[in-house]
Amino acid sequence: MKPTIERLQRTAIASLMMCGLALSALPVAAASKDELDAHVRQSIEDLYRASPAAKQLAGKSAGMLVFPSVFKAGFWVGAEYGEGALEVANKTVGYYNTISASFGLQAGVQDKSVVLMFMTPEALNKFRESNGWKAGVDGSVAFVTVGAGKDFDTETLQKPIVGFVFNNKGLMANLTLEGSKISRIERGDQARSAERGGTANQLATTTAAKAK
Repeated sequence: MKPTIERLQRTAIASLMMCGLALSALPVAAASKDELDAHVRQSIEDLYRASPAAKQLAGKSAGMLVFPSVFKAGFWVGAEYGEGALEVANKTVGYYNTISASFGLQAGVQDKSVVLMFMTPEALNKFRESNGWKAGVDGSVAFVTVGAGKDFDTETLQKPIVGFVFNNKGLMANLTLEGSKISRIERGDQARSAERGGTANQLATTTAAKAK
C-alpha cells in the first residue's frame, strides 16, 4: 500500500509542477508593475460596485491586500495562483503572490478576484512581518458572501481580517483561502523571470506538504 501511495504522491507533484508552469505563463503572472497596479485599481473599483458597503469598510481598515486575478486550473490536482498588491493609506507598499494546491475532481479553469482588509494595525503588522503567511494558520479571514452588499453584521466588523471574493457577476459565496500561502515578491522587469521560474517549485512544495 505504501509504494502505491508514494507513486500517487509523485504523480500529484509532477502534475502540479506542470500546472505551475502553465499558470506562470498566464497574463496575471507576467504582468509588469504598472500593469499589476492598474489591475489592482480596477479590482478595487469592481469591489465597490459589487458591494457599496465595502468602500466604507475599506476606509476603516489599516491596509488592504488586493489580488485582481487568482486562477485555479486542474482536473484531479488543482493549482491556484495569483499576484497582487498591499495598499496602505492608498499607497502600494508591497507586492505578493498567493499559491495553493488541492486534490479531487475539479475540471476547467476558474478566475476570481480576492481582497483582504486588515481591520487592525496588529493584524496588518503580523501579515507584513511574516515570511509566508498562511490563511487559517497565521490569520483567520471572515469572508463577506452574497447578500451582504449593503451592510455588514456587527460580528463581521469585529473580525481582524475581512475578505471578499468576487467576479464579474458580483460577490461569490462558500469560498475560502484556507491552506493558501501568501508571500512577498519583487515586482519589476528584472524579477519576473525568477518569480515565474520559482512558481512551479513553490506549488510542488505545497502539494508535497498536503500529500503527507
